[in-house]
Amino acid sequence: MDRRIVILGGGMGGLVVANRLGKALPRDNDIVLVDREKNHLFNPSLLWLMVGDRNREQIQKPLSQLQKKGVRFFNAEVSGIDFESRTVATSKGEVPFDYLVIALGASMFPERLPGFSDAAYSLYDLSGVERIRKTIENFDKGRLVVLVSSIPFKCPAAPYEAALFLRAYFTKKRRDIEVEVVVPEPLPMGIAGPEVSNAVVSLLESRGIRFTPQHQAVKIEPESKEIAFESGERRSYDLLLGIPPHGVPPILEVSPVLGESGWVKINPRTLETELEGIYAIGDVTAIPLAMEKPLPKAGVFAHFQADVVAHRIEAKINGLSPKKEFDGRGGCFNELGDGRAGYASGDFYAEPRPVVDLKKPSRLWHWQKVLFEKWWLWRWF
Repeated sequence: MDRRIVILGGGMGGLVVANRLGKALPRDNDIVLVDREKNHLFNPSLLWLMVGDRNREQIQKPLSQLQKKGVRFFNAEVSGIDFESRTVATSKGEVPFDYLVIALGASMFPERLPGFSDAAYSLYDLSGVERIRKTIENFDKGRLVVLVSSIPFKCPAAPYEAALFLRAYFTKKRRDIEVEVVVPEPLPMGIAGPEVSNAVVSLLESRGIRFTPQHQAVKIEPESKEIAFESGERRSYDLLLGIPPHGVPPILEVSPVLGESGWVKINPRTLETELEGIYAIGDVTAIPLAMEKPLPKAGVFAHFQADVVAHRIEAKINGLSPKKEFDGRGGCFNELGDGRAGYASGDFYAEPRPVVDLKKPSRLWHWQKVLFEKWWLWRWF
């Protein structure tokens, strides 16, 4: 008997689920991927785009190409989910489902930090990064601040990588630019452990980048070019790059799949919500770890979770008992901006705290990331 599997979101997780199911299931099953964007954006390449090493065409692929993989692409905005009638409402009509995969990611709300939209260039937005690229071409002298608005935020390494990229860029251009990273957290990527955190701080300091932790921004004043913090302290900037406040997508704000964290609650191993046949993966979820902090919001976890969800849906459709579970393992490249990168990987489900191995930065890891980018945009399209 044919089934309809609806996947909400064409990011890393949604893309992998769609591909896996398109290959595994007979064509009489209907696999539908819904996304408001026409293209899949490979977010890890935004840093290269920022400094002119890529253009937007090189880091995107049309989601319509999934048709040849046995997947129907629905280019529409999701406006609601009726969990009782098992129907998704979109800007192009309703889509009923037998299985649902919520891979909508974390939404960004710049308006939640007064002044952000008027003052800051967003590091997580394609058009924002292109604006950064144009602006830094003529930024000859002054103070550049990379600001993290609030926690949690996706891709925990990104603000530190951005600062390192920009330091390398300005050094190459022989420009006298002061670079500072201001964050609410006490240490970079603290969940990975003190060894990783201290290594990142050392990298920043060795390149003359100022690291300012435990500073929660409450307001940005574009006229005076100042950031106001919870402590009463103020900090000036000449150019402000920021990560806006994150939150659950509005369509999920009042729904039965949310947990106390405010994010989608799932089984940490099976990725299923408390509703039968409804799964969630990636940044839209919050998985509590043994150390009472959530699993970081990173594409690598969405990728591996997607493998598990696709397997489990395929097994259930075929009347089999699913075996595969998500084990909390993952890793990511950490670019330095000078043609080198490090690599951190580990078991985030380990107790009493994650066990993470940090590889020394080298050109090898940088080229591994380059190859991964090429593989990703070839493999799934």
